[in-house]
Amino acid sequence: MAREVDLEAFAAAWTDGAFVLDVRQPDEYRDGHVPGALLAPLPSLGVTPPKLPAGQPVYVICASGNRSKAAADLLAAVHARGGDGGGGGGGAEIYSVAGGTRGWIRMGRPVVTGAEPGSA
Repeated sequence: MAREVDLEAFAAAWTDGAFVLDVRQPDEYRDGHVPGALLAPLPSLGVTPPKLPAGQPVYVICASGNRSKAAADLLAAVHARGGDGGGGGGGAEIYSVAGGTRGWIRMGRPVVTGAEPGSA
């Protein structure tokens, strides 16, 4: 099972250039997401696992932390079996972000809108 991190720990990792997957639906993502987060909707994860970076922790975020926990657990299971999506991320450390994007916004952290990951 994937581990869960709070928003403060995630913010520190994000500042250091963390790899972030947003597992919400495309319309939610377009409305506002963590800068740099890549869109990987939860329903697609079991069918097409995203490429994960080798040797780098992966932070999974959604709106509040529920979908990200399910997605992080799924990704951890897939990658433990060696299904790294071709990205070499087998065995990656995968974390679910408790509080999600809503909490991130409440903290006053930056968000970007649109279909591209964007940057802060």
